Amino acid sequence: MKVIETPLPGCVVFEPQVFGDERGFFFESFNSDKLAAHGLKPAFLQGNVSSSTRGVLRGLHYQWPKPQGKYVSVIEGEVWDVAVDIRRGSPTFGQSTAVLLSAENRRHFWIPEGFAHGFVTLSERAVFTYLCTATYDRDADAGIRWNDATLAIDWPVSAPLLSDKDARAPFLADVAEERLPVYAP
Repeated sequence: MKVIETPLPGCVVFEPQVFGDERGFFFESFNSDKLAAHGLKPAFLQGNVSSSTRGVLRGLHYQWPKPQGKYVSVIEGEVWDVAVDIRRGSPTFGQSTAVLLSAENRRHFWIPEGFAHGFVTLSERAVFTYLCTATYDRDADAGIRWNDATLAIDWPVSAPLLSDKDARAPFLADVAEERLPVYAP
């Protein structure tokens, strides 16, 4: 498994070794020992799958309290996946990183607890998978506006399809301090 560091410490891309022949292919999508060798020991409590059509943007989502770390990948199609550090006191607060995830590149992206997460679908359709370190909690559910200018995210779409919830999400500066995760070095 190849490990690709991102500009945001803690956010890591994993590229699995793929074994293929004329019959198809095989790869490990998750191996706790291999992640642990890179300092990650997530305990996943929930798995999710979403399907989206071209131009759908989901995010930027997070939970607080009861934060979720997410190990995400695409099993059909292609998405532009984004993580934003929203931990109060973090030296990288408000910074983001993005990764192209696709069925073709088979990459997996680890987004630690305390980061907001979102993606936009670039293909006609994408099937997206999430392994989460905490279960969904409606009371902890939160979000940041996808096009918050202070985040300066270079989304590859200008007019995405959004849910009402995502279209109304607050800008980062408008989120009450107690509704943001805390940086713990």
